[in-house]
Amino acid sequence: MRSILLHIHDDDCLEARLQVALDLARQYDGHLTCLQAVPFEFGVPGDIYGTMAAQVAAEYRKIAKELRDRLEAQLAGEDVIWEWVDCNGSAAIQLPRYAPINDLLVLGAHNPVGKYKRPAMLVSELVSQIRAPILVVPPKTNSFALDVPAMVAWNGSSEGAHALRAAMPMLSRATRVHILTVEEKRDADRYDLPSTGAAKYLARHGIEAEIVDLPHEAPASIAEILVDAAKIRKGGYVVMGAYGHSRFRESVLGGVTREMLSDPELPLLLSH
Repeated sequence: MRSILLHIHDDDCLEARLQVALDLARQYDGHLTCLQAVPFEFGVPGDIYGTMAAQVAAEYRKIAKELRDRLEAQLAGEDVIWEWVDCNGSAAIQLPRYAPINDLLVLGAHNPVGKYKRPAMLVSELVSQIRAPILVVPPKTNSFALDVPAMVAWNGSSEGAHALRAAMPMLSRATRVHILTVEEKRDADRYDLPSTGAAKYLARHGIEAEIVDLPHEAPASIAEILVDAAKIRKGGYVVMGAYGHSRFRESVLGGVTREMLSDPELPLLLSH
C-alpha cells in the first residue's frame, strides 16, 4: 500500500485520519495524496440568488485555503512524500476519480456535517463505487501500527473475501490474525465460504490465523459481539466486507455494516 489517498475536510476526524495516513505512509515507505474537494457553484450575474451563491462560494474557497495553508505547513515537517490535490466539486464525485490509481483510501468515521451517530454517508456512498479498500478512522485514533493483532470479521460472503484479499498487505505485518465468525442464520445462496477457507487462503501467503467462533447471544447484536471480541484480543483494526445486502435494505432493516459504521471504536478496513 504505497499509494495512499486521504480525504481532506475540516471535520472532527481530520487530525485522526491525517495521523493514520502519515503512519501508513511511513511504514510502507509510501506516497500520500491529500485531496481537498470544495463544492461550490457560481450563479448567473445579476441574479440575486446567483450573487448569494457566489458569495458563499468565495467564503468556501477562503476557508479551504486557510485549511490548506495550515496543513501544508504541518506536512512540511513530516518525513513523508506527499502532494496536494485541490479540486472543485463534492468529495463523493472527486474521490472516485483518484481512487483507481491508489492502493488505499482513508476516510473519517463521522459525517463531515450533520449527526455523527449515523453511518457516514461519504463512506456508504464510496464503498460500493471504488475497488480500492477504504480505511475508516474514528476521531480518537491518534496513530496506526501494522504490528498489532488484526481482526477479520467473516460471514462467508464474497464481500468478506474481497476485504480479506484487499487487506493482505496489512495482515502480512500483523502480530496475530483472528478470523471472527458469529453464529447466525445464513442465506445459503450468498454465504458459502467457510472460515476454514479464509484461514487456508491466508496460510498460502504465510499468514497463520486463528478461527474464533462466537455465539450469538441475545440481546447483543452481531456488531456488538464483533467489537467486544476485538477489544478482548486487543485488536488494532477490523477487516470486513461492506453492505452484503443493498444499502436500502440495510438502512430499513438494519445491518452489521450500518451498525459498525454508526460510531466505530476501532479503524475499519472495508471493501465491497
